[in-house]
Amino acid sequence: MHISEGVLSTSVLFTGAILSIAGLALGLRRIRNADIPKVAVLSSAFFVASLIHIPIGPSSAHLVLNGLVGVLLGWAAFPSIFVGLILQALVFQFGGLTTLGVNTFAMAMPGVVVYFAFKKFIKKGRNTAFIGGVLAGASAIILSAVLISIALLETEKSFIGIAGTFLAVHLPIALIEGIITGFVVVYLKKVKPEALG
Repeated sequence: MHISEGVLSTSVLFTGAILSIAGLALGLRRIRNADIPKVAVLSSAFFVASLIHIPIGPSSAHLVLNGLVGVLLGWAAFPSIFVGLILQALVFQFGGLTTLGVNTFAMAMPGVVVYFAFKKFIKKGRNTAFIGGVLAGASAIILSAVLISIALLETEKSFIGIAGTFLAVHLPIALIEGIITGFVVVYLKKVKPEALG
């Protein structure tokens, strides 16, 4: 899901940085002291999920969990995912520092979108909450893949083949993450419902 250094144009990198700074500012304003442990745990989950690779054809893709992070944090998904991406860039060279803005926006904004789109579903009964979680997890991955594809196409129109492949590769990941998010939402609803807001 990460875009590496040297791929995107300066204008796309700049736009991604500005959008992410705005998202980070909104996210940081909404984090209360009591929320910090939850944000840290979800940053850790986001970081570790990138190490779980799923073979898809001749290649592989990794889990992201941005839908789960978004459902549980809303706007605070921006700082949570930003911290995870910095660590991934520094420790594993996933993505890069110049692409941090684009990668943060592409993964955090879908989390915020699914938070607002599915929070009413998640607060209802267990079956509806599970469906809401599945849709949130899957939708976040698809939206992220779309945003990354747009960044690639805004840089160079000849990237259309790569963008199409990128979208196709992430459809199975969307299904897997949807199921994971659905089960986590139902579990939290049973043991710690206040975590769902």
